[in-house]
Amino acid sequence: MSRDTTSSSSSLSPVERLLTVMRRLRDPEHGCEWDLAQNFSSIAPYTLEEAYEVADAIASGDPRAICDELGDLLLQVVFHAQIAADEDLFHFDDVATAIADKMERRHPHIFGDRPNADVREQWEVIKAQERAADGRTGALAGVALSLPALARAQKLQARAARVGFDWPDAEGPRDKISEELAEVAAAENDAARREEVGDLLFAVVNYARHLGVDAEHALREANAKFTRRFEAVEQRINAPMADLSLDVLESHWQAVKACEKD
Repeated sequence: MSRDTTSSSSSLSPVERLLTVMRRLRDPEHGCEWDLAQNFSSIAPYTLEEAYEVADAIASGDPRAICDELGDLLLQVVFHAQIAADEDLFHFDDVATAIADKMERRHPHIFGDRPNADVREQWEVIKAQERAADGRTGALAGVALSLPALARAQKLQARAARVGFDWPDAEGPRDKISEELAEVAAAENDAARREEVGDLLFAVVNYARHLGVDAEHALREANAKFTRRFEAVEQRINAPMADLSLDVLESHWQAVKACEKD
């Protein structure tokens, strides 16, 4: 590939220009050393990070930030596609074609002959058919291992619920939380405590699901709230926290909470 690969970029569509930039970065002779050294596994963490940054931008409500972060996420897709193209596995067009085909297949009420079908029900039926075609027939098949733990727990529970493996109401998972708390307290070593805390968290997610609460979203909001209040405490005391007693810090914490309510 010559060095003037992007010299006529003004004549390209934005997507074509991005694909050309990535090809240049991965060019064996004139590309970027870092980009050339990457593979699917090495950039997977960046892909996840960019997805989270999109979520953060959406939460901020800033359209420019959302646009910027979506660009970063798109770059990850293009990066993976170029790695695949370099290894003659597939190309970016294959990725775009596959998702377009999937969306048409999963929306027969729009692109097919079932205009009055129940959208959510048919979506799940079609996804189950796709998994079965790939040889994945179990109720939990296809729930990504790389999902955040809370989100994956909620998806696993929802899948199990579809085949009848579920509590009839929120009382069951609420009682399970008390049971798991007792088992955490009774754990005799670190390994046992880790296992029981995992069971406790799983039970909390199940309770949230029965209440109609997305556990991952709820915890993200709780993290944001804690960060906001903690930083407000730091501003109030204007001194090293380690020099203050817990009672003093708690009084500032309660004051910050009161200000928020006011």
